[in-house]
Amino acid sequence: MDEIVRISTGAPWEPVFGYSRAVRAGDWVMVSGTTGLDHSGQLVGKGQMYVQARQAIENIAGALSRMGLGLDRVVRTRVFVTTLERFGDLARAHQEMFGAAPPASTVVQVTRLVHPDMLVEIEADAWAGTASASLSAGTSALAAKARAPRKAKAAPAQDRRKSAARRR
Repeated sequence: MDEIVRISTGAPWEPVFGYSRAVRAGDWVMVSGTTGLDHSGQLVGKGQMYVQARQAIENIAGALSRMGLGLDRVVRTRVFVTTLERFGDLARAHQEMFGAAPPASTVVQVTRLVHPDMLVEIEADAWAGTASASLSAGTSALAAKARAPRKAKAAPAQDRRKSAARRR
C-alpha cells in the first residue's frame, strides 16, 4: 500500500491546527492526541480523569474502526495528563480498554492541554499489517528468532554414545 489515508472526525481543533485524527501510511496507523470529547464536540467528565480517559480511548477505537482495525492492533500509546495524582483512574480506564492486548505505553505529566478542563490526551500507534508481512518486509532477525519455536539442544557426543549403548 503506497498511498496515505487520512481521516478527520470534525473535532474543533482539526481545521484550526491542521491535523488529521488518524493517518494510515503503509501498515501503520497513527492516531493523533485524542481527548474526552463526545460526538458533539463537548468535553465529557469535567474533573474526572477516568471518564475522560475512557472517552479518549473510545474515540481512538472509533478512528481505528474507520481504518478497519480494533484496539487489539494498538502497539503503543502515549498518554499526557495534567496531574499524576489521578494515575489510578487513568490506569483503570487504560487497563479496561486494552487489558486483553496491552500496548507499550508512556505516561507523561504536562502543565496543561488545549482546553483548561481537559485532564488527559492519548496518542496511539497501531499495526495494520500481518505478522508474515512484517517478516518479509525486513523485520529484524532478532524479532524473527523470538517468534521461532525453540529447538531442543543436541546431546553432547558422549551422552549420545551412552544412549546408543543402552539401546543395544
